[in-house]
Amino acid sequence: MSDKYLSFKKYPDALQAQDLQQFLLQNNIECLFVDASPSLGSSFSGGDLLKEYEVQLKAEDFEKAEQLMETRVESLMADVPEDYYLLTFTDEELHEVIVKRHEWNEFDYLLAQHLLAERGQELSQQQINAMRNEHIAELAKPEQNHTGWIVFGYICAFLGGLFGITTGYVLWTAQKTLPNGARVYTYTASDRAHGKIIFVLGIAVLAIIVALKIVKW
Repeated sequence: MSDKYLSFKKYPDALQAQDLQQFLLQNNIECLFVDASPSLGSSFSGGDLLKEYEVQLKAEDFEKAEQLMETRVESLMADVPEDYYLLTFTDEELHEVIVKRHEWNEFDYLLAQHLLAERGQELSQQQINAMRNEHIAELAKPEQNHTGWIVFGYICAFLGGLFGITTGYVLWTAQKTLPNGARVYTYTASDRAHGKIIFVLGIAVLAIIVALKIVKW
C-alpha cells in the first residue's frame, strides 16, 4: 500500500474542502487538507478567484471515499429546487456529468443518474464503469505537440539559463493524477527523452559558465 497522498477533490472554497476532510476522517479515511492555490495568484487582480483547496488521500482509498460521499448526499435527492440548473441539461450533458464525475460534486453526479432514469435512460453500474474507464483511458494519454517548448528549452539550455533546466525537468518528470488515483506521465516518451537531455545539457552549460567566471576571477 502506498503512503503517498494524491489529489481527490478540489474546491474554490476552503470550508468545502475542510468539511469533506472532516467527514472522511470521521469515517476512518486518512486525508489531508491542502491549499493548492497558485503561488502567484495574489500578485494579480482577481487573485481570490484563483484560490484552490484540495482534499488528498491515498489512491487505494479513492473508491471507498466516493461510496461514502454518495451515501452522504442521497438523502438530499428529495429536495431538489425546481430551478436547479441540472434539470435543464440534455441527456448528452447528463451523460457527461456521469462520465466526468471528478469535475462535478457528488449531488450532481447522483442527480444526473436519477434524471436519466426518469427519462427512461437508466444506466447500470457496469455501463457507468465502462464509460468512466473509457474516459480515464483518454485522460491517461500523454499530451502531444510540444515542439515549441522543446526547441525553446534547448535554446535556453545552450545559453545556460535556469529556465532551460526547469523546462527540461518539467518535460522529463511531470505527472498527472487520474480520477481513479493512478499517476501517469504528462508528456510522451519522446518529449520526456528531450526533456532529460535539455535538463542535463542545461546543468552542464551552466556549470561551464560558472567555472569560467571563477577562473576569470
